[in-house]
Amino acid sequence: MFRGRRRSRVGALEEAPPENPKAAAEPERVLLRGIFEIRRESCDVALGERALRWRRIQPELPAGGTRHDLLSKEESLELEDIFSVKLKRRCWAKHPGRDTLLGITLFICLKEQRNKLKDSTLDLINFSEDHCDIWFRQFKKILDGFTSRPKALKILLNPQSHRKESVHVYYEKVEPLLKLAGIETDVTITEYEGHALSLLDECELRGFDGVVCVGGDGSASEAARALLLRAQKNAGVEMDCIPTLVGAELPLGFIPAGSTNALAHSLFGTPHVVTATMHIILGHIRSVDVCTFSSAGKLLCFGFSAMFGFGGRTLALAEKYRWMSPSQRRDFAIIKALAKLKKSQRSAESDCGGHWQTIQGQFLNISIMAMPCPCSMAPRGFTPDTRLHNGSMALRVVRNTTRSEFVKHLKRHSSVKNQFNFPFVETYIIEEVKIHPKSNSNGYSPQEEGGNHTTASEHGFPWNVDGDLMEAASEVHIRLHPRLIRLYGGSLEEMNDCKVACDCI
Repeated sequence: MFRGRRRSRVGALEEAPPENPKAAAEPERVLLRGIFEIRRESCDVALGERALRWRRIQPELPAGGTRHDLLSKEESLELEDIFSVKLKRRCWAKHPGRDTLLGITLFICLKEQRNKLKDSTLDLINFSEDHCDIWFRQFKKILDGFTSRPKALKILLNPQSHRKESVHVYYEKVEPLLKLAGIETDVTITEYEGHALSLLDECELRGFDGVVCVGGDGSASEAARALLLRAQKNAGVEMDCIPTLVGAELPLGFIPAGSTNALAHSLFGTPHVVTATMHIILGHIRSVDVCTFSSAGKLLCFGFSAMFGFGGRTLALAEKYRWMSPSQRRDFAIIKALAKLKKSQRSAESDCGGHWQTIQGQFLNISIMAMPCPCSMAPRGFTPDTRLHNGSMALRVVRNTTRSEFVKHLKRHSSVKNQFNFPFVETYIIEEVKIHPKSNSNGYSPQEEGGNHTTASEHGFPWNVDGDLMEAASEVHIRLHPRLIRLYGGSLEEMNDCKVACDCI
């Protein structure tokens, strides 16, 4: 049972024509003007309110000469792309403390490739102490005016993510950039699953401008849940009254160091670590939609995406083989789940009256997505017509079919072909949905896999929520809550003109 509308199996979500973001711009006021050497050429440099602009100074022509060259081309740098400024000095080893001023170095963010950002520098060479001091102070004043940029961050580092690379990723690639930007950090290395939940529930966060987690999708989801639960607790919200939820107080940043990194692909279009770091440093914040999962009026968890049926069963199997590498246990679990694929005996109660629509029958898999989830396994995304903040989520149902046809559907995810162009796959755009299983999901039983299962009870139905295993013994009610949490990062629709795709590295 769900509220929403049916979508075609192939069509993408239609976007309203974008409004023209560029109104008639007023002339930019020039704050400073001077002469600097840039890239070994003398330039006339003007610092405006929005951009730094410069032109190469043309040498004067000798008497009687003919001026045949055109005025040199103006170059510019948007001030919002500058994240740090320092005086450039040459230090002398033989005379400590007697350095020579060379000019000013601007640390800037550049777009390297589609979706990817990189850090770079621009040197403004001028040997005058007074001249450089005036410009340096003005640049510092401009940077201080970017109030959305964080000054202090709480860092949660999951050392077990992927191949245990997160510690190296943070200290080698992320921390140097944060220090360069003048951002203070407090790092906590999580020690067990659920540590971030308890930590963010108890720790003092006053003085921090945001929380950043370094890890995989599970780490990001756990941190998001913790911030949202903390917000409800601080606001005195009763967890039995889910529609009255309040938003998280601090924005959440995510440094991808996992195996899938679907959230990073949805936020940045790439799992590139420097790109994620630059979005945090520059204070690029987006308010995104979040789902709540509840049963019998009790909140189970928050999440961005979920799979029930084959997706839940596969994760439940994979959790039993944590000693394998992430890719090995994923492939092993998929093969084992396919081998035991059975017609499920669950269905949804039918009620076509009122605002609710109802579908019922036997389903192999049900996906509920509030983000597109592109990744290396699914370059177009698991739900490419979903957006992070459009107030709706995608419901994909895969009805019973033959094993060979279901395998074709799964394989399509890794190609550019439309994985939903099958007669047994249905698509709906919804705001909330109730999943009511009639029998155990795909015949799932922990005893079939040999002994007791530590993460799913005998009578529970396994759900895959953002890569974490959740179990529910009865109907699950999923609601979408628009713009409930703020995340550091751009969006695919901003960076790629609404084309959902991902860069895999």
